[in-house]
Amino acid sequence: MRGMPMPEPRVPCLIVHTGAWDVPPDEREAHREGARRAVLAGWRVLGGGGSAMDAVVTAIMAREDDPALNAGRGSVLCREGWAELDAALMEGRALRIGAVAGVRDVENPIRLAQALLADAEILLTGDAAVRRGEVAGDVRRCAPEHLVVPRERARLAAHLRSEGEVGGPADTVGAVALDAERRLAAGTSTGGRPGKPSGRVGDAPVPGCGFYADDRVGAAVCTGWGEDVLRFGLARHLVDLIRVAYVVDADLDWDTWLRSRDEDGTGCISASVAALTLSVLECGARVPRLASALERRG
Repeated sequence: MRGMPMPEPRVPCLIVHTGAWDVPPDEREAHREGARRAVLAGWRVLGGGGSAMDAVVTAIMAREDDPALNAGRGSVLCREGWAELDAALMEGRALRIGAVAGVRDVENPIRLAQALLADAEILLTGDAAVRRGEVAGDVRRCAPEHLVVPRERARLAAHLRSEGEVGGPADTVGAVALDAERRLAAGTSTGGRPGKPSGRVGDAPVPGCGFYADDRVGAAVCTGWGEDVLRFGLARHLVDLIRVAYVVDADLDWDTWLRSRDEDGTGCISASVAALTLSVLECGARVPRLASALERRG
């Protein structure tokens, strides 16, 4: 098997996504506009010589502040009636990670994750995460009611009446960036899935599952049904596939790997990776092959 050199990266670069679910027609334009604002906000950071990490945080904060999306204010509600937020941030040079889960009273959980990057602990939950973040950085607290919007109260009520059969956003907003210094960063933020039990944590704050970044290879963030993403460690596996492709000059055969794992034939895995095509950042021309495989699978 012969290897091939990694290509020169295109810098800077920023990719964002606003989640994987069937957005109702009357909400689609708001989602598109939210993605546009996030890209512009993050791109201003990169264009001004800022770091990939700051660009990712800025792009995600723009979506946490947007009540149309499932992150920050406007997030889906757990069955008890409040929002519990998860977020994470990773930089690809030293593999530093800050992650939080089950936060109820912070406007921008991605800033809280950023504040925890220097901690020895990687993932903190609930009030402990908020207290530590307030000491470490600039974290804006809010009343839990501030995060709740009427749309999500109505969606939760419908969900509970139908015993969970009503659809809704089971998604995560995410961003990956590559800056002028060829540094990578990846970040996620989410309210999880509608009607979840209080305390449920999906893939978004879990390293290697919802996100991963390695300056030597690439970065990825995931969105979809968190339990499946957790089960297969999708983000790290995707980055490893990119690594293998350049070490042994092999095709990125993600489609075959997915089929091999879908043993019961339900197709549940494909639903979890449908939006990965929007959230992969890698320094060469092979990503379109991977994107094509994911689109066929989804």
